[in-house]
Amino acid sequence: MNIQIYGTAKSFDTKKAQRFFKERGIKFQFVDLARFGMSKGEFRSVRTALKCSAEALIDENAKAQEVTLIKYLASEEAKEEKLLENQKLLKMPIVRNGKQATVGYCPEIWKTWE
Repeated sequence: MNIQIYGTAKSFDTKKAQRFFKERGIKFQFVDLARFGMSKGEFRSVRTALKCSAEALIDENAKAQEVTLIKYLASEEAKEEKLLENQKLLKMPIVRNGKQATVGYCPEIWKTWE
């Protein structure tokens, strides 16, 4: 198992995801989106695994005004670029296990990875 957790140190759900894997003795790599960010390739890999649009990865509860703006952008590429510019707008955590991925706190799915 090769677990990667993308999120921020301040995200409550990211902390819960880290605790979930620690309690089970599963090693993981934490990537702080505020410091390092997610590359375009990683972002597309997550979208492919989830079979979703860029808009589906937007955190509706984010405090930034850009959340509303992104929804009105015409193309999927424009939405993707805006999310890559401001990754704090992404739902967190994004958890990857090889070619599988989840967005948000999803312990029921992570249990099937064990």
